[in-house]
Amino acid sequence: MPEAVIVSALRTPIGTARKGTLRDTNAFDLAAHVVGAAAEGLERSAIDDVVLGEGRYGGGVLARHAAVVTGLTGAPGVAQNRHCAAGMAAVQSAAGSIRAGMDELVIAGGVNSDSTAPRVRFRVGEDEWIDPWVSPSHPDRPDAPAMDMSITVGWNAAVRAGLTRADLDAWALRSHRNAIAAIDEGRFKEEILPIQTPHGLFDTDEHPRRDTSLEKLGSLKVLHPEIEGFSITAGNASGANDGAAALAIASDRLGLPALGYIRAWASVGVDPAETGLAPIEAITKVVRRAGISLSQVSVIEINEAFASVPIATIRALDIDEAKVNVSGSGCSLGHPVAATGARMIVTLVHELRRRGGGFGIAALCAGGGMGSATVIEVPAP
Repeated sequence: MPEAVIVSALRTPIGTARKGTLRDTNAFDLAAHVVGAAAEGLERSAIDDVVLGEGRYGGGVLARHAAVVTGLTGAPGVAQNRHCAAGMAAVQSAAGSIRAGMDELVIAGGVNSDSTAPRVRFRVGEDEWIDPWVSPSHPDRPDAPAMDMSITVGWNAAVRAGLTRADLDAWALRSHRNAIAAIDEGRFKEEILPIQTPHGLFDTDEHPRRDTSLEKLGSLKVLHPEIEGFSITAGNASGANDGAAALAIASDRLGLPALGYIRAWASVGVDPAETGLAPIEAITKVVRRAGISLSQVSVIEINEAFASVPIATIRALDIDEAKVNVSGSGCSLGHPVAATGARMIVTLVHELRRRGGGFGIAALCAGGGMGSATVIEVPAP
């Protein structure tokens, strides 16, 4: 069976939605930017498909639009949507087609523009508010609201794992510090693809906060003060963000230089109220499929949709915290929903290369009681 080889892996910087540098750059332009760059140096007529995760635009196929704009007219394009895991699902789909021998060269990733997404009106109680379009992944119910992930994911995970507000704020501070250190040390230089915007050249993640502290995080109001003991705030949750990521994935039979290999992937379903715990099941399943143990894994990315998610996963699986989110994650870098899963794999590949190779895992939960994980191996130089 052919191996799925990563031959390029890149992403845009992550912008803060509606007030950041990408606020006037739409998803179509983001998609074309990363797809064109991922295909650079490859025989364009040999690219079999373009697969992109998307979740905020709906109706069309961003991947096909990007293929046409970048001259990949022979690559049809397909949209993937697994909510927060959409970008990861796109990479997994491409790898599966290659390992099955159906395709030999695919561009895969994810695109998210909260800033320019279609917006719709929702009525909650007596209040009417406007939000980017997102369809619910599960029926609404009191213990797992379909449109309020602060309860369904963040709070439920914190309660089930026995986490305090102090636990969550401490993790959020760690996330910001790790992200700022990664930026200052130039760890993202090889993975970030600068993009020209109406507001200038954008080349550095803008969501991490240098000036945050436990005191500042502790001063933020909880999102649901009416719920006794509620611990979720804007500070220990991910942001609303814009960004895109793409990888060129090829059959090893093409003989292209390999940045890394996609060794295994797994997705799981859990009760919607357990969404924040889904990475526990996904990681357990994917290491079994990969035939490795967690002790063999050098770096683990667990998306911080809420700080409770990685902490709960670490405690449940007895993971060495030092291996997790070494360059920040959702609380700091941000969470461009449909792009995050692909962004995590991009970052993982480059971090493993920086360390001289090894195994890595990217994992995240996704709305409606879903979780997904992917094992990457980067060979030693």
